[in-house]
Parts: sequence; C-alpha cells; structure tokens
Amino acid sequence: MRAVLVVLPLALLATPALAAPPADHDVSKIQRELADPKWADRLTDTMIAVSRAFLNMPVGEVEAAVQGRQPTAADKRRTMQSETGMSEQQLQQKIEDTRPKIEAGMRAMAAALPAIVKGFSDAQREIERASANVPRPDYPRR
Repeated sequence: MRAVLVVLPLALLATPALAAPPADHDVSKIQRELADPKWADRLTDTMIAVSRAFLNMPVGEVEAAVQGRQPTAADKRRTMQSETGMSEQQLQQKIEDTRPKIEAGMRAMAAALPAIVKGFSDAQREIERASANVPRPDYPRR
C-alpha cells in the first residue's frame, strides 16, 4: 500500500508506466502519501531495527575468512558493536536525529513529483519520436 516510495522510481522507468503517465489525481495521492508524517516514523523505526541487526553482525569471522585463516575464539566474539564502540542507544539517537531530514526530504520529493512526472512524459514523447525514425530490422532492404 505505502510501498509507493520504493515502487515509484521503478514504475516510472517501466515501459507500461511510461505508456500512460499518471493522472493528476494519482500524483496528488502520491504527494499526500509523501506528506504523511507517519511515513517518516515508519521509515525511522525500520532504520532502527535494521541498524540493530548490523550492530550485532559478527565481523571477526568474516575478517578471518578474507585473510584466509580459521577464526579464533576472539574473532567469533567480534561484532560491529564491539568494533565501533557504538551502543544501540547511541545508534538509535543518531537515527532519531535524522527524522527531520527524512521528513524534509519527503516534502521535497512531494513538491518535485509533478515536475518529475512531466519530465518522464516529455522523455517518453521524445523517445517515441526518435524510435519512429529508426529503421526496422525486418524491413526489406533494396
């Protein structure tokens, strides 16, 4: 439902999406979705969960494998958290501090969306015009 942020760039690049540019009401719906502050909350919460997983990721065994040796007991205990010295609370605070930037970015994306859609529509017309003049490979040669 709200995966529009992820799907939008892919949909705009897909040929069927370019065949029919979204109607104005579709763009305004996407703009409303982007302006919803719940999105920034969900995105921030997701970043926190993923970052926790990275903090607990074992890195000592990977380093030993890259170096071509068997991991030691000390290698097996090394994680991103032990290597960076950053606690989960510190990481969560850093991510929470980005919330206003995320919200501002989403507002900027919502404001730019009509221009983006127009740009893709213009590009579609130009590509169609240029491809109309390309010789077809199945056309008989003289």
